[in-house]
Amino acid sequence: MTFPAVLRTARLLLRPLTAADADALFAIMSDEKTMRFWDWPALRQPETVAEIVVGQLDDMAQGRAIYWAALLDNALIGSCDLSEIDRRQRRAEVGFLFDRAHWGQGFAAEAMTAVVGHGCGTLGLERLWARCHAGNAASRRLLEKLGFAHEGTLRGHVLREGVRRDCAIYGRCGAVR
Repeated sequence: MTFPAVLRTARLLLRPLTAADADALFAIMSDEKTMRFWDWPALRQPETVAEIVVGQLDDMAQGRAIYWAALLDNALIGSCDLSEIDRRQRRAEVGFLFDRAHWGQGFAAEAMTAVVGHGCGTLGLERLWARCHAGNAASRRLLEKLGFAHEGTLRGHVLREGVRRDCAIYGRCGAVR
């Protein structure tokens, strides 16, 4: 596998995630409001985030995913990814998580435009998909802005704190629009 690309946007640097990013990600993933629409609640132990990052780095080493740290002025403000990469089927899942202090400023859209462009352009992927929890209007709007269309709902897909949650599936095919 080749080392993941560094992507640049007008305001952001997207570089491959490293183990050293775990502390900055913990600051994001320990926030209740940020994690409201995530598969698990806000994390309380930095070690848990470090373990998640180790798993992501392993997925990258195996060619199953690319995780980027999104940097603004050299500070990590979020992460984004192509995961479940299937080069034979030319498809992958996309994902993103940004510090809520940076919500509403277009950073997620800017970063994900670069990620989608890299996936559909450089990597030659033809099918991208995303999953978001029902009620996550901001993620839905971002996915639609990126050219994804709602394709269905996975009923009770996530069990979080004893409650089943529905997840909306969004997909897109083809080159960046």
